[in-house]
Amino acid sequence: MKEVLAESEEKMKGVVEHFHDELKRLRTGRASVQMFDGVMVDYYGSMVPLKSVATLTVADATMIVAQPFDSSQISHIERALLKSDLGVNPSNDGKVVRIPVPQLTEDRRKELVRKAHDIAEHARTGIRQARREANDHFKKAGKDGEIGADDEHRAHDDVQKLHDRFIDEIGKALEHKEKDILTV
Repeated sequence: MKEVLAESEEKMKGVVEHFHDELKRLRTGRASVQMFDGVMVDYYGSMVPLKSVATLTVADATMIVAQPFDSSQISHIERALLKSDLGVNPSNDGKVVRIPVPQLTEDRRKELVRKAHDIAEHARTGIRQARREANDHFKKAGKDGEIGADDEHRAHDDVQKLHDRFIDEIGKALEHKEKDILTV
């Protein structure tokens, strides 16, 4: 019984970690290098993450500088940034790529909040799925006589407590991200 609870908790932790990673990729009003985690660059025929071909630094609240490890890749980095759905317009001076991060419009902020809510709902679904799998396991064990009715109810309660804890964590993180996005 304990191993099923531990496995369920691990699944829920994985869902929450993925949720936090997805939230980091959403833009806020400030420049952040995490915005570019999903940007892939064509590096000699292979698609690799931007951070594998350049050092990203925050110059100020509205500017990020990408310093490529190989200066011949500047045009590929610039092209990858233009293709991304981040809405940035990079420029290069032959040595570095400057990425101005424009202020978000009110419509774009609302769109990002909706996207954050979608990501949160997807995470909640993952948490519910882990709860359902654990509860099904305990139900089956109860039917097969492996555990008693009291143990089955206790196990369901424990899984529900895990579920509630992780759902709360998702809600708090979403609330925090929403404030970040809406802060001008």
